[in-house]
Amino acid sequence: MKPGITVLTLIFNAGDRLPRCLESVSWADDIFCVVDPKTNDGSEELVKRYTKHVVVHEYINAADQRNWAIPQITTEWTLVLDADEWVSPELAQKIQEIIKNPKSLNGYNIRRMSYFFGKLIKHCGWHKDYNLRLFRTQTGRYKKKRVHSHIIVDGPVGYIHEVMYHDTYRNFDEFLKTAHRFTTWGAEDAYEKGKRTHWFDLTLRPISRFIKMYVLRHGFLDGYHGLVLCGLSAFSVYLKYAKLWDLQRKKPSLSESSNKPSNNP
Repeated sequence: MKPGITVLTLIFNAGDRLPRCLESVSWADDIFCVVDPKTNDGSEELVKRYTKHVVVHEYINAADQRNWAIPQITTEWTLVLDADEWVSPELAQKIQEIIKNPKSLNGYNIRRMSYFFGKLIKHCGWHKDYNLRLFRTQTGRYKKKRVHSHIIVDGPVGYIHEVMYHDTYRNFDEFLKTAHRFTTWGAEDAYEKGKRTHWFDLTLRPISRFIKMYVLRHGFLDGYHGLVLCGLSAFSVYLKYAKLWDLQRKKPSLSESSNKPSNNP
């Protein structure tokens, strides 16, 4: 591996967000953009203004896409950055210090602050959102999972408190589209692991999520934005388990299948 860092970004219809994202990492040695072939808003042409390292590859899920891309990276370090995220100047400086230090750890969780409907959320638990995004390329691979997959790094990892920003849902259309996709994938992952929906998953879990975010994590201090965010988060929990219930309603469980009489003599 050669010294330096590559920024890995997955691209799908993010033309209005990409300039801020890619300009924030213009200091990187390489920017590797993997474009979903279904992209149709001009994002593919836009990213070519910032890097020549652009590849179109069929998208199944984020984990598979990144695991396909990581072995192609030739620099010692990789920074994973979503198209709706950007790096603060303070974080950029910190990352450059880390990758130049031979005693640095193998990976780092980076603090992420997110915007919701245009407002920076400072509570609700979002203010303590750390994601492992910076790692030595040869030590990291994503866990095979449809949604919310995390990278597994061989060796010690640390924390970076300088901030990256995330421009998350800007309106209800964006939230509902993402929630539908993520809750479907989450239900499918849970079903394949043998999990099943119970009455408390559809009642207590959503209520617990709202209380945790709005009361215990002081979401009320974010005003109406916090109230709406906490309510929608609780709804997402309900939706995931409702979809899991629908899966188990439609498909026989493994135990049911094994208990059916065999047609073989």
